[in-house]
Amino acid sequence: MKLGVAILHKVYKMPFSDLYECYVTKVERKERTKRELNTILRWLTRLDSKELAKFVKSKVTLEDFFSKTKLHPNAKMITGSICGVKIEEIQEPLMKKIRYMDKIVDELAKGKSIDKICRTSPQDSSLKA
Repeated sequence: MKLGVAILHKVYKMPFSDLYECYVTKVERKERTKRELNTILRWLTRLDSKELAKFVKSKVTLEDFFSKTKLHPNAKMITGSICGVKIEEIQEPLMKKIRYMDKIVDELAKGKSIDKICRTSPQDSSLKA
């Protein structure tokens, strides 16, 4: 399934802070915490706590958010389907990054451990609060 250019443009222009608030609601409904959400988002984007907080408070678009972050090298290990689309088959780089983020948030909401979500060892310093 291919998304039209107009739809992609609309998604890319969505404020990161709006999507973040949806993520918070989703994970808290499933009895996970904002802190856990922040941990997996910091792992994916390689941001520290202060940098992530700045993005959450700003109105930066998803497009700008991902242009200012560098994904963890293990992000490519995030596979499976999100919204019926296999992540591995997504060709558009920005959409792939957004879907990586969606997928790890889904995994958190479904009860998966932080270590498994982050495809890393428990000793990884990027998982420290």
